[in-house]
Amino acid sequence: MLSPGYPIQTDRLLLRPLDPATDVDAVHDYASRPEVCRYIPRGPRSREQVVEWMTRDAARSTLDGEGQALNLAVLLRDGGTLVGDVLLFYRSAEHRLGEIGYVFNPDHGGCGYATEAGRALLSLGFDGLGLHRVIARIDARNDPSAAVLRRLGMRQEAVLVENEWFKGEWATEIDFAILESEWRALGEGLREG
Repeated sequence: MLSPGYPIQTDRLLLRPLDPATDVDAVHDYASRPEVCRYIPRGPRSREQVVEWMTRDAARSTLDGEGQALNLAVLLRDGGTLVGDVLLFYRSAEHRLGEIGYVFNPDHGGCGYATEAGRALLSLGFDGLGLHRVIARIDARNDPSAAVLRRLGMRQEAVLVENEWFKGEWATEIDFAILESEWRALGEGLREG
C-alpha cells in the first residue's frame, strides 16, 4: 500500500490529490485545449467532463492494489498555481510494475516542472511502492515528452510503428522504462536536482 504524506514537496513544486472543489477551473484551462490533448488518449474536455473525471477517477489519495492510479495536482510552491497533473499507475503487483504520465499547462512549459514532478513520481514508485520497473508510453511525435523521460534517466526500449489507430490516424508509440537499480545508480544529486 502507498499512502504518501501530502503535499509531496520538491524544490519548486507541491504534489497532492486533485480536488474537485478547488482545481476544476485550472485543470479545465489546459484539459480543454486541443494542442494539449493531441498526443494523449482523451480529447479536449468540457468543464463538466473535468468535474466528472475528478470526482470518479482522480479522487484517490492512496494505492491499495494493482490496477489503481494516483492522479496528483502539480502546484508551484511559490503562489500555489496549479500547472499540471501527473499519474502513477500501479500496473502489476506480481511484476512490481508501474507507469507514469503527465499533462502540463503549456503556459508554464519549458520550466522543467514535468521533469521535477516526474522525479517525485519515480521516488513514490520505487521508494514508496517498492516497484521494480516503471514505464512510460508516448506518441513518437511528442519530442518534448521524450526529452522529459530521458532527463529522468529512462531509456527508450521500443518503437511500436503504427501500432494504434489514434484520433483518426495511425500512431507510433515509443516505450521508455527505468529499473529500480538504475534509479538508485543515478544517485541522489541527479534524482533530486
